[in-house]
Amino acid sequence: MNNFWSSFWGSIVGFIVANIVSSIIGLFIFFMIIGSMIGNISNLSDNGKKPIRVKSNSVLHITFDEQIVERGSNNPFKHFNFANPESGPIGLNEILSNLEKAKNDENIKGIYLDISSIPTGIATLEEIRNAILDFKESKKFVVAYSEGYTQGAYYLASVADKIYLNPEGLVDFKGLSRQTMFFKNLLDKLDVNMQIFRHGKFKSATEPYFLDKMSPANREQTMTYMNSIWNYILEGISDQRNISVEELNRYADNMLITNGESALKYKLVDQLAYKDEMLDILAGLMAEKSPEKINYVTMRKYIRAPEKDEFSRTKNKIAVVYATGSIESGEGDDETIGSERISEAIREARKDTNVRAIVLRVNSPGGSSLASDVIWREMMLAKKAKPVVVSMGDVAASGGYYISCAADAIVAHPNTITGSIGVFGVFPNMEKLLSNKLGITVDTVNTNKHSDILSPYRAVAKEEGEVIQKWIEEVYTDFITKVGQGRNMTPAQVDSIGQGRVWSGIDGKQIGLVDAFGGIKDAIALAAKKAHLKEYNRMDLPKQKEPFEEFFNEILDKDAAVEKKLKQELGTSYENFRQLKNAMKFKGVQMRLPYDIVIY
Repeated sequence: MNNFWSSFWGSIVGFIVANIVSSIIGLFIFFMIIGSMIGNISNLSDNGKKPIRVKSNSVLHITFDEQIVERGSNNPFKHFNFANPESGPIGLNEILSNLEKAKNDENIKGIYLDISSIPTGIATLEEIRNAILDFKESKKFVVAYSEGYTQGAYYLASVADKIYLNPEGLVDFKGLSRQTMFFKNLLDKLDVNMQIFRHGKFKSATEPYFLDKMSPANREQTMTYMNSIWNYILEGISDQRNISVEELNRYADNMLITNGESALKYKLVDQLAYKDEMLDILAGLMAEKSPEKINYVTMRKYIRAPEKDEFSRTKNKIAVVYATGSIESGEGDDETIGSERISEAIREARKDTNVRAIVLRVNSPGGSSLASDVIWREMMLAKKAKPVVVSMGDVAASGGYYISCAADAIVAHPNTITGSIGVFGVFPNMEKLLSNKLGITVDTVNTNKHSDILSPYRAVAKEEGEVIQKWIEEVYTDFITKVGQGRNMTPAQVDSIGQGRVWSGIDGKQIGLVDAFGGIKDAIALAAKKAHLKEYNRMDLPKQKEPFEEFFNEILDKDAAVEKKLKQELGTSYENFRQLKNAMKFKGVQMRLPYDIVIY
């Protein structure tokens, strides 16, 4: 018996000791990894990326496989994938900086556009396209190759000196299309009644809930801005490829581009070539004996290439405040516009005496009317203190326009989506769904007659509906009044172009919603001019978190981990999930564009 207990307690002690030892070893390895990270970060440059040396006679290799966001992260571990370190989002600001840097880099001999699809907004695409056109002023070469171009990819590739296509490839060239899903019949089957309040005959965000097809007004506005964008795209292609707009439309209308041979015949491409042949051509441009000798620099790696020191010794600064995503109350993040975070950033720029002008970069379909008004107030205060310019990205509509309208000037791309000056509220009544479909009833106790107003378990009463509609009208009147103040229009003039109507940047400029065409670089130049600055430094806001803080937040944030996994698994379909997720967060009256517009 003594031998049994000796063995038993010996086993227990051994088990405990083994676990303690393994835990100590695990902690030791963990801290070694963290120590290695700290060592690496200590060697990183100011922008959080370890510098690289670009070899002479290199080519900038652009694929755009990664998601393009407005602003790149300064965290080298954000979205890091050990299997593919080159994956993950890249900032438009980083792309534009790279192209400007490459233009003046004697080691970069040209650009190799190796692209098929670019899942980004058309205005973002336009900004990159313009930057490549600017790069071409250096007289360095730009060539494009693909196994098949989507329309967006081809629009970008059209700036190349030569466009190459795989012999079995295709150029997708058919014109633009937008399809809207309507849920009325589904909701009827489920016995769900969506109670809708809105102002604006063009405010189509609510139509899917009470119609089974587009209203005439919605169809009119959609055709107007889509034709405007398509014509602008055709003019850009026409200018670069020397093919008339009429001919390009004929190609699309008659489906003439069906394979590589037809793309070559109708001069959309310059040569059909397999990849090995393309690499031989590239080697020739680089004056290399073989493709194996080509020095490639990816867009992501080139971010880490040192720039020529253009930092000015002046204290004068222009603050660029990034406002990206849906507008909501609270803190927000890099993908949502939190009223607290963005207001604080504008306020910081306003109170900083070294900041002489502010540029608000807006890429937003709108959102909460209350949160929009909080940001608008800070814009008004900033405008009284110093010049304020808005730079519009892919979309700055509804609430996105509300936060923009107070600026001294608004700069947008011709294909930016803007306007949508309108207000709506949608409140579901699921009483019949619960009782008729699920056999569930709900009983309520109120202290006052309307304590449960907007409850999803009953219909809105007539007198309650009148109060809600009055509220909607008041918010809309406030909206058009503030736009009128900012744009030097009467409320009636704003109402005539408002009513929830969506406009392209081209039409927006004609009707007075936009002042000038251009990208963020042009907006910064305009802000400098208004502030009478010849020399200045740039300060980007909101300030990004320190790399390690963000790194550990991501480790501890389970929701972020799930979101990252969903992005990887869903691919481009993730945007549909994101829109549904954002819709579930709607609170109160909304100033919102009903959809995202992406050109593929």
